[in-house]
Amino acid sequence: MLLRDKLLALWPAIKGSLAQVRKPCIRPNCPLCARGDKHPNYLLAFTSNGRRRCLYVPKAMVPALKRALANGRQIEKLLYDMGPALLQEFRAQHPAQTGPTVRAKRKKTTAKS
Repeated sequence: MLLRDKLLALWPAIKGSLAQVRKPCIRPNCPLCARGDKHPNYLLAFTSNGRRRCLYVPKAMVPALKRALANGRQIEKLLYDMGPALLQEFRAQHPAQTGPTVRAKRKKTTAKS
């Protein structure tokens, strides 16, 4: 499978993290908050322009975000795996011009006076 096809199969993808937090609401007589249970919410944490950002996420969007985060991790793994593979391919197409095998083949030249 081509890399492009692998990447297209992993769409949508994002990088970040999703956390469930519990926060009190603003209603003064909320029975849940009065018991100390608070309300469950989800936060998406990500980096934007070098700064860490967090956004509240609707509960209906959580499954899609979990899938996108998993896809993002798979894409990141593909990119990490591509580095050594690219280097190996380059070395196969461009044999070394230096090293022990090349030095052994070179003849020593003597300077004529």
